[in-house]
Amino acid sequence: MTTKEINENALIAQEYKNLLRNTYLSLSAADVKLIRLAFETAVDAHKEQRRKSGEPYILHPIAVAQIVADQIGLGATSIAAALLHDVVEDTSLTLDDIEIMFGETIAKIVDGLTKISKLSKDKRISVQAENFKKMLLTMNDDVRVILIKIADRLHNMMTLEFMPEEKQVRIASETLYIYAPLAHRIGVYNIKTQLEDFALKYTEPEVFLDIEEKIKGNKEEREDYIENFTNQLQSHLTKERIKFRTEGRFKSIFSIRRKMQLKNRKFEEVFDRFAVRIIYSSTPKQEKFLAWKIYSIVTDHFQPNPMRLRDWISSPKSTGYEALHITVVGPGGKWVEVQIRSERMHEIAEKGYAAHFKYKHGKQDEGGMELWLNRLREVLESQDADAVDFVKEFKLNLYASEIFVFTPKGDLKSLPKGATPVDFAFSIHSEVGGKTRGARVNGKIVPLNYELTSGDQVEIITSETAKPNANWLDFVITSRARSIIRTSLRTEEQEIANEGKELLRRKLRQMKFKFNDRIINALVSYFKLKTSLDLYYRIGIGTIDNKMLKKFASEENNRFYQFFRRRPSDKPKQKEIGDSQISSFYDMLVFGKNQETLDYTLSPCCNPIAGDEVFGFVSINDGIKVHKSECPNAISLHSNYGYRIVSAKWIDSSKGFFTGNIRLSGIDRIGLVNEVTNLISNAHNVDISQIHFDTENGTFTGEIKLHVRHASTLYMLINKLEKVTGIDKVVRD
Repeated sequence: MTTKEINENALIAQEYKNLLRNTYLSLSAADVKLIRLAFETAVDAHKEQRRKSGEPYILHPIAVAQIVADQIGLGATSIAAALLHDVVEDTSLTLDDIEIMFGETIAKIVDGLTKISKLSKDKRISVQAENFKKMLLTMNDDVRVILIKIADRLHNMMTLEFMPEEKQVRIASETLYIYAPLAHRIGVYNIKTQLEDFALKYTEPEVFLDIEEKIKGNKEEREDYIENFTNQLQSHLTKERIKFRTEGRFKSIFSIRRKMQLKNRKFEEVFDRFAVRIIYSSTPKQEKFLAWKIYSIVTDHFQPNPMRLRDWISSPKSTGYEALHITVVGPGGKWVEVQIRSERMHEIAEKGYAAHFKYKHGKQDEGGMELWLNRLREVLESQDADAVDFVKEFKLNLYASEIFVFTPKGDLKSLPKGATPVDFAFSIHSEVGGKTRGARVNGKIVPLNYELTSGDQVEIITSETAKPNANWLDFVITSRARSIIRTSLRTEEQEIANEGKELLRRKLRQMKFKFNDRIINALVSYFKLKTSLDLYYRIGIGTIDNKMLKKFASEENNRFYQFFRRRPSDKPKQKEIGDSQISSFYDMLVFGKNQETLDYTLSPCCNPIAGDEVFGFVSINDGIKVHKSECPNAISLHSNYGYRIVSAKWIDSSKGFFTGNIRLSGIDRIGLVNEVTNLISNAHNVDISQIHFDTENGTFTGEIKLHVRHASTLYMLINKLEKVTGIDKVVRD
């Protein structure tokens, strides 16, 4: 054996001892035996392998196991699985071998980790999104799979310097895109912070180094400041005979960078860069009392910022996180964030769900994470959803700040910040959400897109005739709500398509055509659609009417006698349906909540095309300029000119809703407005977005803004309104 081999074996043995050192007291003899067997199996399996750094490969699974044990707080089963997590993928050992040696549970965890590792590493967002979706499906049965994978990713980020630059950027981007949000949601905040900082180091190295240098530059001054502040705190707390310890820290590089971007500030202008934790000892009964007592002592001696109080003890985060956060003015007028936690709260904050359920069940119960898994299963219910949309929605719910609102009976509900009454309704029950007609917040009627805030009491008004509306997708933010709304709209679309199919069958019979595949394909091609479902649906809603079908029939009958037939390269004829062309592609850009059509130009800096996620920017000389949401200038425009940003989106004009205005006038009478609104409410695919009536000397004028599916629907409605007693004139703006 060479000197190098002797040194490496000694290093491996030392790392294994380090792994056991911090967990030894909580492990039984059987646990130690299991971990030892996993260690020896992994050492033998990986003996010929080396990492990019040149070190023995076995050091990686040992490091992952140590993160699993120390930073996440999982037990022997997870430690053993972490040691074995790469053996099936990289060595001659099979999953059957693992099951025979270690049992079904460890084999399942290793299998889940192996499946994740086999996912494509393509940089395209759609593939990356699909991988993330598959990863969540893989860990659906055992959350330990994802916890170990997060630990694996953390160690990979720690050793990323040995990778080629292209791989560094790709892996770091994937970490920010997937793993950091997931670590945040599972509650392993310490790991989340490390992942973000490591990722920033490789995605924006100059920014990272600049902030790092500034932090290092005043390290001694910062440490002296925190020591001075904590000494003052300690003297006040000791007098009250509170058993506690303090930790001083500086905000992470990534969080400083994010605040600099969001607030458009320089490094020196980011306040509350200092943070101090007060971790106190307490019995479960005394925890809340002592937390507020400490809060009182702190605010007695340091001026608090009342806008920066965060009470996560009365209403813990859905991750299990509990603490009191208060920002105070420290010595020298500097802002300091003070976090008040009990020992139990601190362990949950550091180790997430593993610690939460250890305390909840009185033992290390790794299988008790049902609450989070149930929420995950709800998100995964719609497995046929587009992967990119799926990830965007899931990430939104992963990273969203929480608000707490009340039901009319006083029950507390947790929702992501920015949630609306419709999100609240679907969080109660899918049937409540589907039958939502309106909402009261704190006793007052509010629009369904009203943004809820903590402390609101929300009451949902339901109706048996109400059903989910496509416009809801513009403002709901929870995955559950979006998934159920989409499913409902697909069901409604299928029902309309079935009606349209039967209607088409009758119309073709009248025009002496057989209802067969050839004629249906000809119709789909003629109207430039994608599928027969698109055709049936548009006939069902009236987008394709009798006049257009007769025109098709005429051309079809005469096609052999036409001297000139349109070739695919010719410019297609415009088929008028109001102001739109029949097409199943995105063909119209609409702006604002009312989806208005306005003049615009496409910005050359990002060259958006139909279907892209976009926003409008009201320029001084050129009107509305449309940019991609991912435009390089997007952050700057939103930060500096937020008041000039207009929401925008592409729609299929033959399928989506558009805004129509009608004006009414006539002789006023009791019940007229009620009759008008009832007539509109009962119309198919029509919603009132705004209504205003004025009366004077027995006459009235009214203006109604509507969301309608198609222009023909609007004209049908106008005809009905003209027949209402008292209405003299109805015109469309």
